Amino acid sequence: MPVSVHSVIATNLATTGFYRNVSRRRIGSSSVNCSVETKEADRWAKLKNGNDSLEICRVLNGMWQTSGGWGKIDRNDAVEAMLRYADAGLSTFDMADHYGPAEDLYGIFINRVRRERPPEYLEKIKGLTKWVPPPVKMTSSYVRQNIDISRKRMDVASLDMLQWDYANDGYLDALKHLTDLKEEGKIKTVALTNFDTKRLEIILENGIPVVSNQVQHSIVDMRPQQRMAQLCELTGVKLITYGTVMGGLLSEKFLDANLTIPFAGPSLNTPSLQKYKRMVDAWGGWSLFQGLLRTMKSIATKHGVSIPTVAVRYVLDQQGVGGSMIGVRLGLAEHIQDANAIFSLVLDDEDVNSIQEATKKGKNLLQVIGDCGDEYRRV
Repeated sequence: MPVSVHSVIATNLATTGFYRNVSRRRIGSSSVNCSVETKEADRWAKLKNGNDSLEICRVLNGMWQTSGGWGKIDRNDAVEAMLRYADAGLSTFDMADHYGPAEDLYGIFINRVRRERPPEYLEKIKGLTKWVPPPVKMTSSYVRQNIDISRKRMDVASLDMLQWDYANDGYLDALKHLTDLKEEGKIKTVALTNFDTKRLEIILENGIPVVSNQVQHSIVDMRPQQRMAQLCELTGVKLITYGTVMGGLLSEKFLDANLTIPFAGPSLNTPSLQKYKRMVDAWGGWSLFQGLLRTMKSIATKHGVSIPTVAVRYVLDQQGVGGSMIGVRLGLAEHIQDANAIFSLVLDDEDVNSIQEATKKGKNLLQVIGDCGDEYRRV
């Protein structure tokens, strides 16, 4: 690409995505937004443990939707969409080996970035993946072989992050082998997903330098704040949250929606909507959830943003949270403007109190389900 075009892209990043900031200050219990052209500090989080660190965008692009069930993904359209998200400063992508073509799409995308974007742009791009193997013995050769598959699919010499899922009882063996691969330079950071507080503590006591734990966390599901966040605060491990907009349930689309009459309202036609509707039922039911949505809508209108923007901002402000994920239907739908609005939104004391008043009417999901990830381990 000619240098002149590189310069144009760098200029666009400085003004539209990577470096534009809206700084914020409080006066009493209200918030005042002050437009200042400076580095947008709240956009980035550094995940760190010892000498290992990784800087990510605090709003991550979740790629579960590429695995099927949300509509047919066209490869070229998907990669173009990834470039648009990255151009807007939403530069961190989360995927897994079992999310259909997600890792392959990232490989095509990162090659486009190498060819068509300046070097400083490439430095901001991060690809976080997970490996979820069958319940077999975690030998060094088995772990190495499978990490090499992800490296090849994503077309990177070193994975930015490998997140190990607590679906396999051999997690300590696997994490030790992954740490060895990190020392060899094949992985930059080791992390977790769906681990509970007890096992996170065991992992840290064994000297494994995990930098984050990816868990379900939303305004409805505040379980991570009851146990996990305190351990994270003590150890420096950060939370990366998913389900933060509950598959889209926390949105204007489902405000005043009647799900009891067939075809009367929006359908629960994706795996994520069906999953998080079950979470709503466990929390207190659809009627109570509508009360929460009305509260969220009032706050969103006050700030000139959307319900999902409020939902993510609230979770990002919680203890121990390094980043929150929003699912992306690449090439089918986009929410770049709503996602970027999160960084300039400040929830004041009145907003926070209103949300807490609405959520405390529901059940404590820690008592109903258990700790983080227990929803996947219940028999």
